[in-house]
Amino acid sequence: MMVHGKNVLAVSATVETVTINPVNIPEEQKEKVAKVFSDLFELDYETVLKKVKKKSSIETIARKIDKEKTDQLRVWMQENGVSSGINIDEDTKRYYPHGELASHAIGFCGSDNQGLDGIEAKYDEVLKGSKGRIIKVTDAKGGEIGKEGEDYVPAEDGKDIVLSIDMTIQSICEKYLKEACIDNVCTDGGNVVAMNPKTGDILAMVTYPNYNLNYPYEITNEEIKANWESLTATERNKELQAMWRNKAIADTYEPGSTFKTITSSAALQEGITTTDKEGEFSCTGAIEIAGTRIKCWRYYRPHGSESLRQALMNSCNPVFIGLGQKIGVSKYYEYLRKFGFLDKTKIELPGEAKGIFLNENKVGPVELATISFGQRFEVTPLQMVTAVSTIANKGVRMKPRVVKQIINSKTGEVEELAPEVVERVIDEKTANDVLSMMESVVAEGTGKNASVKGFRVGGKTGTSEDGVNTNKYVTSFIGVAPISDPQIVVLVTLYNPTGEGGHQGGAVAAPVGGQILGDVLPYLELTKDNKETTEEIEEVEVPEIRNLNLQEAKKKLQEVGLEITFNREIGEEEKEEEIIIKEQLPKPRNYSKCWFKN
Repeated sequence: MMVHGKNVLAVSATVETVTINPVNIPEEQKEKVAKVFSDLFELDYETVLKKVKKKSSIETIARKIDKEKTDQLRVWMQENGVSSGINIDEDTKRYYPHGELASHAIGFCGSDNQGLDGIEAKYDEVLKGSKGRIIKVTDAKGGEIGKEGEDYVPAEDGKDIVLSIDMTIQSICEKYLKEACIDNVCTDGGNVVAMNPKTGDILAMVTYPNYNLNYPYEITNEEIKANWESLTATERNKELQAMWRNKAIADTYEPGSTFKTITSSAALQEGITTTDKEGEFSCTGAIEIAGTRIKCWRYYRPHGSESLRQALMNSCNPVFIGLGQKIGVSKYYEYLRKFGFLDKTKIELPGEAKGIFLNENKVGPVELATISFGQRFEVTPLQMVTAVSTIANKGVRMKPRVVKQIINSKTGEVEELAPEVVERVIDEKTANDVLSMMESVVAEGTGKNASVKGFRVGGKTGTSEDGVNTNKYVTSFIGVAPISDPQIVVLVTLYNPTGEGGHQGGAVAAPVGGQILGDVLPYLELTKDNKETTEEIEEVEVPEIRNLNLQEAKKKLQEVGLEITFNREIGEEEKEEEIIIKEQLPKPRNYSKCWFKN
């Protein structure tokens, strides 16, 4: 059995298997035997009849049948005087009470009840127990040797395991991820990983789209399902493998600007910079590295003079490129190793991948520059959430885990699996400094859409290309809360959002992080840590400004206390009344939070 608290997530139920000995079924009864099988078990009559008429010694008619059905068969056999040739044997079937919940983490069993994926596969030996057996000593011809007789070894039930996955948090994450993938038309789905940074406990692990664990071979993609019969066996297997794939641990992606939290940690730990030195950096819109000009995302309106905190809030690429150069390749790779990006996390789930980086000796100035702001390498979502959890845990990295206890189902004896410390990566002061800057990102920077009333939330948004020249994007947000004493780190990753909302992390992924934390933090019964605020928060309805000129749009937004950010550089000779707004975000009637000073 697999549980979280008192909630059973997977259990073995008693069922029965029906077999026949065709040669022992009288000829005059074969047709009506085939008829009752086809009616009771919803099988094709002609196929069953062929089995009944075979000259073989044994044939399987139906597996994993509920006892209600086999009891009906027993009554029929008694009423019709059929006493030989039909066998009903006890069997077990794996059952998942919550169907699709945590499907990619839990995994499923095959027809023989062997775990084939997820926790079911990794803990198969623990869960399945052993069958009873008789042991005796015989010679080569089968004759008994000695007088010891037979020894009977009784069957042993499998053990129960208690998961770190919290069913409520998992449900919350699944709900909001599904809505986000549908609303933003994420062609390649998405995933969410939530972790307790203090213990490494995985509180939720979600991949969308998911599937029903009770019917793991039933394809969920409607387009593929419609063409299923035309697919070859190889193509069908490929589609099933893709449906079962746990993207949170098996797939890698470019983390984009969420990785600036790692560069910040390394730079602060090495004493290269401080959080709030005014004017320490200057963004001119681009920076030249070894003859290559690398732009800031807001090259058309440079950020100008900045501190490190402001650079993280603005997600300013040139600042982090400069920090990467000062840290140097060797030292930077040392931090990559310490944060866990150069190896697997070793979570006890099958199919885990690890980060994809250039070999250290092949990293030049341009490669180091792109790594520093989160591009041209790949990590798994689990690696990313583990690294930021290290920052949230005062600089100490924990090994992620999905199982907390193993319980002997016969004796009730509990084996506690203690949280495992990997190593200290940065000191507590550095960790607190980075968390403080991440809080500013949510309070005033690109992560505003992830704020939660009453709680201090920190975070970082990210947007990156999904491969080179694919015209696809990965958008993400990683959040930490509450900042005063972090209890949860949540990573939201959306693959190729193609909806009207665009593909920027702040606009698409951050709201999902805010929705999740907005439900999870009260559920965890955490004390609000943002009671004493100097600001009042008011929600206002966003007006329609499309097809207005820029001047009119500014005026309309100012009437409700909103400001406008224009996503391209305005030429010197352009007039505001001549520039027409074609698209806007948020959309009209969406509610936006406005901060007004007391």
